[in-house]
Amino acid sequence: MNIFSISWKNIMYRKLSTLLSVLLLSFGVAIIILVISASSQFEKQLTQNISGIDMVVGAKGSPLQLILSSVYQIDAPTGNIPYTEYQKLLKNPLIDRGIPLSFGDNYKGYRIVGTEHSYLEHFKTEIKSGKVWHKSGEVVLGAMVAQNTGLKIGDEFTGSHGLKDAIEDHDHFSYRVTGILKPSGKVTDNLILTHLESVWDVHGGHHEEGHDEAADEEHHEHEHDHHHEEKEITAAFIKFRSPMGNLTIPRMVNEKTSMQAALPAIEINRLFSLMESGITLLRALAILIIALSAISVFISIYQSLKERKPELALMRTMGSNRWQIFALLISEGLIVSLLGYVLGFLLGKAGIIALSSVTEENYRWQLQAIEFKPEEVWLLLIIVAVGLLAALIPSLQAYRINISKTLADA
Repeated sequence: MNIFSISWKNIMYRKLSTLLSVLLLSFGVAIIILVISASSQFEKQLTQNISGIDMVVGAKGSPLQLILSSVYQIDAPTGNIPYTEYQKLLKNPLIDRGIPLSFGDNYKGYRIVGTEHSYLEHFKTEIKSGKVWHKSGEVVLGAMVAQNTGLKIGDEFTGSHGLKDAIEDHDHFSYRVTGILKPSGKVTDNLILTHLESVWDVHGGHHEEGHDEAADEEHHEHEHDHHHEEKEITAAFIKFRSPMGNLTIPRMVNEKTSMQAALPAIEINRLFSLMESGITLLRALAILIIALSAISVFISIYQSLKERKPELALMRTMGSNRWQIFALLISEGLIVSLLGYVLGFLLGKAGIIALSSVTEENYRWQLQAIEFKPEEVWLLLIIVAVGLLAALIPSLQAYRINISKTLADA
């Protein structure tokens, strides 16, 4: 007797009840897979990008906004701070080094960030082709920027004011691509990186007649210190020499300077705690749906058992033993649970792809749908167990069926 073949025919005989059970189960599975995959990838993005950053300084405002805007480049900055005040802060003996950032423009939605070469070193991002910037107007493209804009080494383009939309084009100043970065999976993939002075020049009107690449280098060096005295930056990453800096520097910055100090680890933990309540709610909803699905599977098989008792008794008289009848009903629960998991798995991955399109458009973050996690294997085992448990009581009743009484009643 081909148990699975007979079980499949019985399932197809109850199409509507089977469909309801499979859909309920698949929705629960899809929600859990979506939550597991999205939350783990968001957490990975958030944690790997703050690695090595002890403190961020910027204009006073929301500390979380400062972290999101400067580290992850997904929020508006809190304002600007004087470059000289940042330089003064670096002289503190408890501070090891700093990385200044200046931004406010974009090209086709990709942020143009003025910084130093140490920014690339910090994120361990290497040049794939070309070379790094060395003077105002030269830029290096992140891997995703190069891929999605089609810009190549040697190409020139103009930026637009604003962090996403083209509010005002800076036609008086052009950038030239000198290098393209290797993919890193970090924030650098979606940035256009350039010299600090590029950002100052484009907003300071030093090149009203266009960017002159043949500008005299001696004049450039002569103006360098003057620029630093009057210019501003948006934020800066700070690395302490010892844990003592973590205890004293942030309070000093917040109380005695016009700047604000934010600690990435604290702010991201706070963000995780805010996200956790929503994730817990979604998981609870998914578990409830799976529980309803188990009840639906149980009712479906139980109702089928009541209708099929004479058929099962007849099968016993024709040579089928108790365990074969038991396995027949158990396999029905197994098939329904596997169908629910497979459909839920596909729905969950489709949900990640849809969510990725939203995060990429709004935050330049991509989520990987083809990324399998150990939790997904455990979820499969749990779903199979749910299907088997739902079918257990009807299967035990079929196992104990009284052949003579059932045939006499029929």
